[in-house]
Amino acid sequence: MMSALSPAELPVIDFSLLSGNQQQQQQILEKLSQAARDVGFFYLINHGIDRELSDEVQDVARKFFALPQAEKSAVAMANSPHFRGYNRAGVEITRSQPDYREQFDIGAEREALPVTADSPTWQRMQGPNQWPEALPELQTVVTRWQQQMTAVALALLRAFAEALTLPRNAFDNLYGDYPNEHIKLIRYPGRTEGESRQGVGAHKDSGFLTMLLQDDQPGLQVEVTSDNWIDASPLPGAFVVNIGELLELATNGYLRATVHRVVSPPQISERLSIAFFLGAQLDAVVPIYQLPAQLAHLAQGPSSDPLNPLLREVGWNYLKGRLRSHPEVARRFYPEHNTH
Repeated sequence: MMSALSPAELPVIDFSLLSGNQQQQQQILEKLSQAARDVGFFYLINHGIDRELSDEVQDVARKFFALPQAEKSAVAMANSPHFRGYNRAGVEITRSQPDYREQFDIGAEREALPVTADSPTWQRMQGPNQWPEALPELQTVVTRWQQQMTAVALALLRAFAEALTLPRNAFDNLYGDYPNEHIKLIRYPGRTEGESRQGVGAHKDSGFLTMLLQDDQPGLQVEVTSDNWIDASPLPGAFVVNIGELLELATNGYLRATVHRVVSPPQISERLSIAFFLGAQLDAVVPIYQLPAQLAHLAQGPSSDPLNPLLREVGWNYLKGRLRSHPEVARRFYPEHNTH
């Protein structure tokens, strides 16, 4: 069942109120808690991210996707054990079906960790990005945007801790010194009615928070109750924010990681989106935080798909998702985990 709501009918959070007076701060913390509990998705306005920089990120992403195929294929994710780089439409898999989106994955720029026979497999996920030689400004612009997005996302994460009456820095140890932050530049090509419209299949995100910069083309849908989908249509100047599995696990299901999907645009158009994922340190283990009684009784435990069980070991939880989504990388660099 599909219920199309206007953007204003999804919760709208005014980030600037976190810096307001005590009453404004309390109101926004209550609204954050309710939005994350009831829907798991909301719009973030007045976030302070420079609009010109967001425009630059969208512009440089379009330039990347407009490069000759050979230039994009030179930085293919299939070359990277760290799951960084470019994928053609139809390469990534969600719920056993191909996602019809071109994308370029970028993580925190770090050196690869030394790997020994005793090292956990997930250590291979840390490492350098691939950057296209033909578009040097991509690294410059995306890195600047990543720094600003991290600051806002961390402030939101700490606000969630306060909204749950936890210490403000309660989640900081999970975030750690080397968090698994992640950016996706995504282009959804138009599809005809006779073709699969799976831009990306129904899924939850695995980190703390996701912040999505959309263009003006709709397509993102949120499953608010079983098989009841609403549109998260673009709202100018706003980010769409959603809760990830880490916060669902950490709050014993009080906070909600909501299933969502993207329906491909019609044939004569395309859709561009840029996702920023605030993640945790790979060697972290997610505890259950002790919530006050009035909140704890609403926590029903995290909702785990039997085909995609949630793991409290952060590195294994991330790796499980990457291996399932990127079979080419799994076959080449993780043969011991390849079941296909």
